[in-house]
Amino acid sequence: MRIGELARRSGVSTRSLRYYEQQGLLSSERTPGGQREYAESAQDRVERIQELFAAGLCSAKIATLLPCMRDVDGGPAEPDGTLVADLMVERDRIDRMIGDLQRSRKLLDDVIVAASTEVAAP
Repeated sequence: MRIGELARRSGVSTRSLRYYEQQGLLSSERTPGGQREYAESAQDRVERIQELFAAGLCSAKIATLLPCMRDVDGGPAEPDGTLVADLMVERDRIDRMIGDLQRSRKLLDDVIVAASTEVAAP
């Protein structure tokens, strides 16, 4: 499929797809006319890349991680100990962010209740 089709299917801009290629996260073949041609599996790969970016990982970490993940490039490779340790650090960071967001939501709930009580009071 061409870059525009992959962009449409994955919901990612063509600029992002070119960036993923520059970072070694995605590959394409070139037609005789120089246009990018992606395999059907590229859509799954792009979705996986998007998930990892959303988790807060940088492109260098994603490039290291992708070959170790199932359903990408035919199955998992054996990750080294450093990668596993780095991923545990990332998971802990995400857990802290979740905790922070839950505390923020609780604070907002308290403010909403207080504000609602003041508005309802005569």
